[in-house]
Amino acid sequence: MAVNLNHRIYSNVISLQHIFIYHGLFGMSDNWHQLANQLSEHYNVITVDQRNHGKSPHTPEMSYEAMAEDVSLLMDNLSVKKAYHVGHSMGGKMIMKFVDLYPEKVEKLIVVDIAPKAYVPSHTSYFNAFKTLDFSSFKTRKDADIALSALEKNMGIRQFLLKNLNKEEFGYSLKINVSTIENFYPEMIGVVKFNHTITSPTLFVYGSLSDYIKESDFNHIKTIFSNVQFKKVDGSGHWIHAEKPIETLKIITDFFH
Repeated sequence: MAVNLNHRIYSNVISLQHIFIYHGLFGMSDNWHQLANQLSEHYNVITVDQRNHGKSPHTPEMSYEAMAEDVSLLMDNLSVKKAYHVGHSMGGKMIMKFVDLYPEKVEKLIVVDIAPKAYVPSHTSYFNAFKTLDFSSFKTRKDADIALSALEKNMGIRQFLLKNLNKEEFGYSLKINVSTIENFYPEMIGVVKFNHTITSPTLFVYGSLSDYIKESDFNHIKTIFSNVQFKKVDGSGHWIHAEKPIETLKIITDFFH
């Protein structure tokens, strides 16, 4: 059953075009705030918290089909019949399933640094951290950061993960539904299954320093997406929108222009 997603609208009173943006695993709508704000100079932009993330409902069910249904419901509720869509990582796989199920609701789509293939598990330590650390015992975010640093040395990644903390009267709680997301994880990193050839204009964006999309993946992607382009962002890893925001903005506006 579809749920009502928490979302933020960056309005443009002149434009009739809409861009929906979807975050990756452990992310939330404000991951794209800077770019969404800039894109709103020309478009109406909607960023969402996907189910079990951010302020969106926690549900026991989680699948790419269910997440696509959530987006379809959101578009209906906003009276948007057709839009541009951008998805990063998990959000990129979600919009692949969305365009397969609802092609009539997609003008163009941009998939950021993810392919429809299977990946090896790489987030186990983060799930373990969310399950084993007692966030309710931490008095400050600094305390939580110190505890998390034993499991993750990269400060940038720790800060990203710690955005999932809610301040409570005593300590912190988690915004994410860890158990459901972990149950979904094998599907999340698995092969995306398609019912149709995707004819909507599609752009796959990938970082030169990331191994999520390789040039050896192009031929397989072309068997699914009949109208597809590829764009490499030099000097970027997986978090292209955060690492190369100026380049990302230009790529989006050029493709959706």
